[in-house]
Amino acid sequence: MTIAQKSIRILLGLALLLAPSMSKASESHEGNEAHAPHAVVIEGRVDTQEEVDAYKEHHLQDAHDFVLFTDGETGKHYGFSLPVIIWDKEAGLQMFSSSKFHHGEEVAEVNGNFYAYHHSKIYKVDSKDAHLEMDSHGHPTNYKPLDLSITKNVLGMLIAGLLMFLGFSSLARGYKKSLVPTGIGRFLEPLVIYVRDEIAVPNIGEKKYRKYMGYLLTIFFFVLVLNLLGLTPFGFGVTNNIAVTTCFALFTFFIITFTANKDYWKHIFWMPGVPVPMKLVLAPIEVLGMFTKPFSLLVRMFANLTAGHMVLMSLISLTVLLKAQFTPVGSFSISFLLSTFIFVIELLVAFLQAFIFTMLSALFIGAAVEEHDHAHH
Repeated sequence: MTIAQKSIRILLGLALLLAPSMSKASESHEGNEAHAPHAVVIEGRVDTQEEVDAYKEHHLQDAHDFVLFTDGETGKHYGFSLPVIIWDKEAGLQMFSSSKFHHGEEVAEVNGNFYAYHHSKIYKVDSKDAHLEMDSHGHPTNYKPLDLSITKNVLGMLIAGLLMFLGFSSLARGYKKSLVPTGIGRFLEPLVIYVRDEIAVPNIGEKKYRKYMGYLLTIFFFVLVLNLLGLTPFGFGVTNNIAVTTCFALFTFFIITFTANKDYWKHIFWMPGVPVPMKLVLAPIEVLGMFTKPFSLLVRMFANLTAGHMVLMSLISLTVLLKAQFTPVGSFSISFLLSTFIFVIELLVAFLQAFIFTMLSALFIGAAVEEHDHAHH
């Protein structure tokens, strides 16, 4: 049995375990108290520019339940609930199913406490019939508990981690039988060798690269799998979330900070070989550079992947927006051709962003652990 077949069986098993919590969303109601789990309520078909924009917006957002598909005729969502885990400063830890929100249409009652769902955020209210209090800008002023829920993005990361575990376990077991990889190992081994020979060794050096290979391989494959999951119809947008890319960048920043040698810090705070006045000028710039490097990492991946998904969804929406001018068949043909082209580009970007993030991380780590010869000074 190949690793792909094993993965499919495991995912199907998870789906069966979650089957009891499968839910069908009812049609949304008007008013501030009715909000779909993706923060946007779309009733009926998506026909207008405003509805298309709203649909694109909620597609890129995180959610507390997993929607498999939406009925275009009725606007109903079909999927399963996910665990909600919140920390309420008054009530403590609260755990319940997101089905209690009924897709944002009802207030959830948990152990005598009441929580409302609004624009993918959870707020505490006073009673089952209470409504959120809004400020002049339309933002809720109610207390917002600390949200530790297993959201759609968290589910995507768990699935990515599971796929990586299964894939590399299969690769490791294969090496016990033969040095020639089989199955999924034929795809993974060349990528592992590429990360080692083309990213780690040239940027970190022969002597020190092995210390960082575990991190570089993890970040490369994790980002790659998440990017590829983001291209599936399931709507995972993990790397479109700036909080996720920020965490990735922070890992690189902490590795650089805690493993850098004295030469690295010396070049930051007291640049050797330059006049003292210039050292005083360069030190603040170098300190700022410590933070701009990880910032560039997180913004680059977030912006590129978000923009790519927005372009792809915009081209798909041409099927709706142009059907009056080109008939349904004509608008679908135009949308299909353009979307297919952008999808191929997005597939390349998925690999490219994983490579760039890993390459720059290795480059920054290499600069932090590089030994400098200052004898001529």
